[in-house]
Amino acid sequence: MTDMAFEQAHVWHPYTERALPQRLHKIVAAEGIWLTCDDGRRMIDAMSSWWAVAFGHAPAPLVQALKDQAEILPHVMFAGLTHQPVIDLTRHLVAAMPAGLDQIFYSDSGSVSVEVAVKMATQSQVNRGNPHRTDFATARGGYHGDTWKAMSLSDPETGMHTQFGRALQAQHFVSRPPIPYDAPWSEDPARNGLAEVETLFRTHGDRIAAFIIEPIVQGAGGMHFHHPGYLRGLRALCDHFGIHLIFDEIATGFSRTGADFAMETAGVTPDILCLGKALTGGLMTLAATITTKELAANVGALMHGPTFMANPLACAVASAAMDLWKGRDWSARARAIETQLAIELAPARAITGVRDLRTLGAIGVIEMDAPLPVERVHQVCVESGVWLRPLGRLLYAMPPLSIEPDELSKVTHAMLTITKGL
Repeated sequence: MTDMAFEQAHVWHPYTERALPQRLHKIVAAEGIWLTCDDGRRMIDAMSSWWAVAFGHAPAPLVQALKDQAEILPHVMFAGLTHQPVIDLTRHLVAAMPAGLDQIFYSDSGSVSVEVAVKMATQSQVNRGNPHRTDFATARGGYHGDTWKAMSLSDPETGMHTQFGRALQAQHFVSRPPIPYDAPWSEDPARNGLAEVETLFRTHGDRIAAFIIEPIVQGAGGMHFHHPGYLRGLRALCDHFGIHLIFDEIATGFSRTGADFAMETAGVTPDILCLGKALTGGLMTLAATITTKELAANVGALMHGPTFMANPLACAVASAAMDLWKGRDWSARARAIETQLAIELAPARAITGVRDLRTLGAIGVIEMDAPLPVERVHQVCVESGVWLRPLGRLLYAMPPLSIEPDELSKVTHAMLTITKGL
């Protein structure tokens, strides 16, 4: 049996049925923006390998940091012990955060960082004398991960609620923020979506521990971009009703939207912030949940402790990634990518079957009227040398910020080729 036949017989890939094997591309190397297949073909990684590889694959400083740390201290438990890589990384993160966000809990992945945030919010409310505040609220159109609690906070229609029936805890959902990022803001709560939030808080606020949202960009739940004004109003309502505000910046952090962090666009600081993906430049898995001294004091001993929490290898790589991030204005680069995406994808608006076109930072989205045929997309990937993976009706690109203009043109050309061929 060949390697690929053996792989297909035994390996279960994400979001696929075992009885329906999918077409696979075997990747043997990755460098910069390029993936190399076993037959020698190369494809631009226009997905940043699920949005994590912000600065390209295998940047030399990150690889060297990994090698150096592996020779000294690959791993040590984090209970009762510490190490220099986590101290260095924490210095980087505290310096990058708005004032007040300086208490950091490390975990394995973005989804787990959301679980940690939920625990923080719950313990804080209970210890503040609010034992009934154990529910959570969020906006439709969101996605917060595949672990159990995070999954329950994702959109009930585009998420996974129907797959698990009543086993998945019901949460409080309000409508997706209605005003797009680039539309004029309305102070009318009935139009901007905040009246619905206030009604929810007045009705059920005594049971709600926190409201969680992806600031500005709702990612895998539909790639919607909402107005910063929604976050400002949400902050005010959470303050008024004593509800914690959690920002999930796992996908939007580290310049993806054209700002260092999406929350800066609104000028809003959450009570709890979740980071992951580009935190290590996509080289290792690591996440951080960051909160304030006040909230941390309310929590006391946080009842969570991943085996590989603050792994020295991951922390060393993340520090190197932070150095790389701070060494160049990547947010300006993301804004330049946005301009090019908007110009080169504009012809999609005239293509039959295209419902909408959206660009923000290093994110380009073509929304279709119907789900895209994955096999058709894969065929264009092979022909054009651009790796894209559609999400239902969405054909989107989130390329590494290191992509050059001529390489980005290959991505936009492939996207237009796919939409024209449907």
